[in-house]
Amino acid sequence: MPKDAVLVIDLVKDFTDPSGKVPHTAAAQIVPRVDAFVRAARRAGALVVWIVDFHRAGKPDWELQNVRAHCLEGTAGVELAPPLEPLPQDYLLHKRRYSAFFATDLDLILRENGVRRVFLTGTKTNVCVRATAQDAFQLGYRVIVPRECVSTDKAHLHQANLEDIGKYMGKVTTVEEALDLIKGGGSG
Repeated sequence: MPKDAVLVIDLVKDFTDPSGKVPHTAAAQIVPRVDAFVRAARRAGALVVWIVDFHRAGKPDWELQNVRAHCLEGTAGVELAPPLEPLPQDYLLHKRRYSAFFATDLDLILRENGVRRVFLTGTKTNVCVRATAQDAFQLGYRVIVPRECVSTDKAHLHQANLEDIGKYMGKVTTVEEALDLIKGGGSG
């Protein structure tokens, strides 16, 4: 069973495509790096979980009451950014809050697959990645964030949140260091 999982958080068209609801250039720029990381991690035996921000148009939604409308069910905005594509052995989860753990079965999926360490990729570093890192830490997972595989639209928030994640919730590494951990099974 895999001991590692790569979580790809919110790399969907609403955040990565210039015609999306809330795009930012940095999200589009990390897509090729995340794609390469996912492929290499999968070859090394890691489980891959795709997490999609997903909201129901016209229905009560606490998050959408507080931020701009985005990632609405039935729109292209909830599609993964090309060339990202789940394989049959991967999992795909919809979430309606910032953390990939909140009100989803992510924790159950990880535990059933023997995962002890999660590698977080995606966007936004200061919102969904951080919320997921915090919950992963609280649930007893080792958290690793390859810095080249996360993004947000403000450089100072990106840096501050990577610093906090690295100091309080896990480890921030390079892609190469993260892949070495997956391949070697190190304690990271």
